[in-house]
Amino acid sequence: MSSNFWAELSNDYEKLFKKEIEYDVIIYAGEEEDFKEIHAHSSILCARSQYFYTAFSSEWAEKKDGKFIFRKPNISPNLFNIILRFIYSGNIELKDLKGPADVFKLLIAADELNIQSLIFYIQEYLINHQTEYLYQDPIGIFEIVYQHASFTNLWKFFLEKIKILLSSDKFINLKAPLLESLLKRNVLNDLNVSEIEIWESLLKWCFAQQDITENDPTKWTNEDITKIENTLHVFIPLIRFHYIESSDFFYKVYNYKNILPKDLIHDLLEFYLVPNKSNINIDSTLITSDYIIIFGSWIDRKVANYNNKTNPYKVKLLYRASKDGFDVTSFHRNCDDKGATIWIAKIQDSTQLIGGYNPLDWNGNCWKSTTQSFLFNFTDGKDTSTAQLGYVKKENRAIYCNSSFGPKMGNLQCRNSKNWKFYSSTDYPDIDIPEDFMIEDYEVFQVIKKQKT
Repeated sequence: MSSNFWAELSNDYEKLFKKEIEYDVIIYAGEEEDFKEIHAHSSILCARSQYFYTAFSSEWAEKKDGKFIFRKPNISPNLFNIILRFIYSGNIELKDLKGPADVFKLLIAADELNIQSLIFYIQEYLINHQTEYLYQDPIGIFEIVYQHASFTNLWKFFLEKIKILLSSDKFINLKAPLLESLLKRNVLNDLNVSEIEIWESLLKWCFAQQDITENDPTKWTNEDITKIENTLHVFIPLIRFHYIESSDFFYKVYNYKNILPKDLIHDLLEFYLVPNKSNINIDSTLITSDYIIIFGSWIDRKVANYNNKTNPYKVKLLYRASKDGFDVTSFHRNCDDKGATIWIAKIQDSTQLIGGYNPLDWNGNCWKSTTQSFLFNFTDGKDTSTAQLGYVKKENRAIYCNSSFGPKMGNLQCRNSKNWKFYSSTDYPDIDIPEDFMIEDYEVFQVIKKQKT
């Protein structure tokens, strides 16, 4: 019954739009040959569009002979009529447009008029039905998406299809601020691509900016080196060189040592040639201190990882389940009232490590709120490049403290056994933690801020 009433109401409002009865808004859409005067009603526009609501309430809209005047030469009459029909009746048929290019123009117009429901709908239509169009010029479309903060679904789509962007011939035309934004997303583990692919793409982009066709560093002039250094300078901190395999580092990174900071080269050589040096100060059977450096970067939300010298945190082992007992009483006895902690669990019969950061105490009997906690997942605990990171989304469900649970964060549950569960929820992002799994062992570390010297 209610759906029939809705259809009738929708049809009545569409008739009102078509008949233009007692209109008080005049819209001049398009320009030159593609121009039309369109009539509408301020009360309906105000109710359905934040753009028009602001225009009418603040009275910045032009007014003549008692009617509001809007001039929109950048939106064609056809597209404006489609938008107005949607505003009046909620009806829209995107397949009636000439092609996907017009659908994309409609999306831009909907964004200008701040019609959120239409913006969401058009994005989903493009992603689900016009993927081929999005692939035709991925860089050009991606740059437009970057300019519109409301195009969140398309932004996510292109991040998921990052390899299409990197392989595009037009990647070298990407504007520097957008490339920087892209690399920052990579540091937050939002891109499904290896670090060496990011590095090689960055080099390709950099050489194109300076019109350097010779890829052999031994043949570069001093002027070439200076130009490349200046171009790369802002991006170097956004490359996680420690995530690159040693063979790739030697053949694809180290040969460019003349354009990289000397202290970075020294740090990387130490990392690859003296791998056990960083393992001295951590008591763990699951991780090395290289992981603590990564955790420190995540805690401070650094776009570039700390290194051995800059990491401001150290850790102290509080609890190891295989030694202290898997019961939750042992967990609380060792971990309560210790402040910020990092916990790491190894999933049984795999190399996978999962864990989380709690900036608060584990004591109490309640949900605790914070915006700083996160969960992580190393799908291969022996390879830091397999990391997935998810900061808390619902801060009031960040941490749950209770004597019946171990480290419970959101819907990740640890009770009095090795059998843990991670129920699907929106408390934390989906980072591929299994729903039901057995753990082999887990450790909890107190996170301590180093004293400045």
